[in-house]
Amino acid sequence: MTSARLKKIRPLQLIAVVFFTVSGGPYGLEPLLGYAGDHAALLILLLTPLLWDLPAIFTVLELNAMMPITGGYYKWVKYALGTRWGFYEGWWTWLYTFVDLAIYPVLFVTYASFFFPDLQAYKIPICLVIIWSSAGLNILGIVPVGRVSLLLSAAVLAPFILLFILGFQHYAGHLTIPSPSLHGVAFPSFGMALYTIMWNCLGWDNTTTYAEEVENPVRSYLISTFSAFALVIVVYFLAIWLAQASGIDHTTLTNAGFPALGTLIGGHWLGALLALGGMASTLGIYAAVLLSVSRVPKVMADDALLPQKLNKLHSKFNTPYISIIVCSIVVSLMVLWTFADLLIIDVTVYGAGLSLEYIALIKLRRKQPKMHRPFKIPLSINGLRLLIILPASVYFIALAGAFSSSAETIKPAVFAIAALLSAEVIWQIIKWRSKAQIL
Repeated sequence: MTSARLKKIRPLQLIAVVFFTVSGGPYGLEPLLGYAGDHAALLILLLTPLLWDLPAIFTVLELNAMMPITGGYYKWVKYALGTRWGFYEGWWTWLYTFVDLAIYPVLFVTYASFFFPDLQAYKIPICLVIIWSSAGLNILGIVPVGRVSLLLSAAVLAPFILLFILGFQHYAGHLTIPSPSLHGVAFPSFGMALYTIMWNCLGWDNTTTYAEEVENPVRSYLISTFSAFALVIVVYFLAIWLAQASGIDHTTLTNAGFPALGTLIGGHWLGALLALGGMASTLGIYAAVLLSVSRVPKVMADDALLPQKLNKLHSKFNTPYISIIVCSIVVSLMVLWTFADLLIIDVTVYGAGLSLEYIALIKLRRKQPKMHRPFKIPLSINGLRLLIILPASVYFIALAGAFSSSAETIKPAVFAIAALLSAEVIWQIIKWRSKAQIL
């Protein structure tokens, strides 16, 4: 089946898919106040997306405008830097997404425990049901995922709209922004605050791996990406601001999440709605991220960098169902990790892959300055280099914070470094097998 005959997703649905791929609402942001405190939380929350996200968004939009093809970031890096670095990009992203996906079924159980406190005892079977139900949905294709994402986005945002309305009515005249300051925030806590926000704002490049399945991809991605970014920042800011105004205990917010804030402000019914929203959020994010990552092994298999069976498409739905099944098997084995550990591994490995996209952007500007760019960042090459310093600084500060903390945070950080180094090991195996086949 040719790409022209594929059913394609439209901009409104793409906004929902981008929203879920990157955010899915402020669920998961709850530990921020515990790490940063009242005076630093909003400051870090506003500055981090500007330094970490905007450079990534502009980079993704320019590269995707040049090459709106299935495989996205893997294809960009391979084209600009060669097959070896393209493999690194695909391998690292595959690894980080396994870690990322493992977070959401666990969070689903956490929010569902608002209704059934004993549900934690059945965490593993519930996680497996979520993983394989989402696999089935993804095998059906991108359009069903887009429709479900649109429905779930309403289920996520509606409870927060109610929370904001009731909260502003309840605290009318008492809503103030604490004076911004990093004073008193220990460096390890600052690093974990950065990790928390970075994790809640990553994945802009993931939405490009299915570009050939998007109507008018250049225009659609431009509109959808900036719409989703604005929505994410507004919702995050209001949620943390209201949590500060409520005076909720930071430990309670970390452990019980936004349903506890809803119960405090509006009663049990609002807490229940926010718990349902959290469940919807985790389901939507999982489906959207699986949609993205399942396309990468397929195109890598096409290039003989992964086993050929991964590029097999479903005879009816034209989806990479073997890749989807393999991804689901690996995630099924990873749901025992703790949230904090997964967060550190996730952001660390993702940041390394993102750095290759920045390098690819500069390389293509230098080597192919006249290549058609329907969207182009209005900066010179030197300006791009300065721009990239911003997310790199945030990344290394967060990593240093993890290494300077307790043994609990050092272990996942070391694991993340080992995961990054594994790319070279697998690459050498691929080269060895290629030579053996020739001989």
